[in-house]
Amino acid sequence: MPENKVLLGLVNPKSPTNVGAVMRAAGCYAVNQVLYTGSRYDRAVKLNTDTKNISGHIPLTNVPDLLDTITNDITDNQRGDLKVVCVDLIEGATPLPNFVHPEKALYIFGPEDGTIKQSMVNKADDVVYVPTIGCMNLAATVNVVLYDRLAKSTSHVIDNKLIKKSRDTNNRVKVNR
Repeated sequence: MPENKVLLGLVNPKSPTNVGAVMRAAGCYAVNQVLYTGSRYDRAVKLNTDTKNISGHIPLTNVPDLLDTITNDITDNQRGDLKVVCVDLIEGATPLPNFVHPEKALYIFGPEDGTIKQSMVNKADDVVYVPTIGCMNLAATVNVVLYDRLAKSTSHVIDNKLIKKSRDTNNRVKVNR
């Protein structure tokens, strides 16, 4: 497994729509790899929604256990200072606006119809929640967390080259001032 800066871990996702949207977010925010547990997604994947074919560039890998994978399948040198960050509506968690993102992280997100197991939360370096009224779906939460990471970063690109490279082929609109 190559050295990673940002990994996403999905706990037993059930919706191929959400996983497809997570993959699109992974591509937009330069995630290195997406790991997931469980078998529900594998059964539902026939309804593919990875519209940008991100899974052709970013590995989407089913693993038996997210924490065992980073413990056993990544060497200490590759893991380096990789921090485990659980993201869910969990009592005692840090609100996302107050969270300082680690340089290297495995963000673990709970399933659409459940939560992250207590044993996994107990092993996390940090536990974070998005302070919304009600819960967001999996893909929305991933997008918000990754955007927050980008917004708080000093290394993102801010120029028209990025806009030209990233926008849809039908978009040629410019600001004229």
